[in-house]
Amino acid sequence: MLIRQFTESDWPQVWEIVRSVVRAADTFTYDPAMTEQQARAIWLEAPPGETVVAVAGDEVLGTAKVGTNRPGPGSHVATASFMVAPISRGQGVGTALCRFALEWAKQHGYAGMQFNAVAESNKPAVAIYERLGFTIIGTVPGAFAHPVEGRVGLHVMYADLSTG
Repeated sequence: MLIRQFTESDWPQVWEIVRSVVRAADTFTYDPAMTEQQARAIWLEAPPGETVVAVAGDEVLGTAKVGTNRPGPGSHVATASFMVAPISRGQGVGTALCRFALEWAKQHGYAGMQFNAVAESNKPAVAIYERLGFTIIGTVPGAFAHPVEGRVGLHVMYADLSTG
């Protein structure tokens, strides 16, 4: 598996991943009826941020976007989002993308990385993030309407990058 910068020719496969994740409505706070144009606008990160893909040959296994969490006085904290193709889940793609994002943030001088809305029901993602050094700073109760579990909390998670 190789993680590289997104190219325009990746979009059809990235859109398939984004569409499947968003329509499932069980992990992301994006509108499940999101159009392809809306997805492009949200997922393709503008510089200084970056959108990347994890590939095996010509197959896109997953994608991530990394960048500044908030402008101005908060611009020293990065954020990232990850989506993995359903067929590629459980194979280390999400972990590799998260490691990439953390390294990207360190290389770009960010002091930390913050995830603003991790569904507490997304236990595989929460486990990856905690294993890679994130802590749950707080949870907004009932802030995510999961299609099966009902209203569940959204975690705010943070990793300090200023030490080591």
